[in-house]
Amino acid sequence: MIRLTDVHKTYKTHHGAKVVLRGVDAEFRRGEKVGILGRNGAGKTTLLRLIAGVEHPNAGRIERRMSVSWPLGFAGAMHYSISGADNARFIARIYDKPIRETVELVEDFADLGSYFRMPVKTYSSGMVVRLGFALSLAVQFDCYLVDEAIAVGDSRFAARARAALADLQSRSTLLLVSHQAETVRAFCKTAAILQDGRLTRYDDLDEAIAAYHAA
Repeated sequence: MIRLTDVHKTYKTHHGAKVVLRGVDAEFRRGEKVGILGRNGAGKTTLLRLIAGVEHPNAGRIERRMSVSWPLGFAGAMHYSISGADNARFIARIYDKPIRETVELVEDFADLGSYFRMPVKTYSSGMVVRLGFALSLAVQFDCYLVDEAIAVGDSRFAARARAALADLQSRSTLLLVSHQAETVRAFCKTAAILQDGRLTRYDDLDEAIAAYHAA
């Protein structure tokens, strides 16, 4: 279970405070497949980063009673000064996974060619996301957080990412944020809408999508 209680998030900018989340309350249970719909700039990525623990709320509490991935598609999960292969070895050591098998899995899925053994700082943004996605898949989490990752890269990678998400859908909790209702419908059973800093949960997926389109 993941529970958010009165979660607030504000960023300081040159133009003053930017309020992203305004007292979000939510609970996600083990095995649920939840889509979080929101327009660009609604705070979807921020919400996932808070759930993952990458950032902390200004106020409120987040409880995690299952293991949670970093957001798939989040580039901050790796070290830029070392190679993709070394990042895979690091992840394997941290999570006590077989090093050789982990490196092979990440190399195969990321499909970076010779860049896999070059520093991540030499990668394009798309290559960084592909490596981050592959690193996430190398560890078995109870809950996976997906941040529009299936939309990145070429068509071949997008197809592989969708297949991987379908596999995760069958065995793990899934929280997927997207501005595309079709993506949420493909992978999720229920949905919530993030708008004006507040999260509204719907048990009926069709109702959520209709409300999102009407907003």
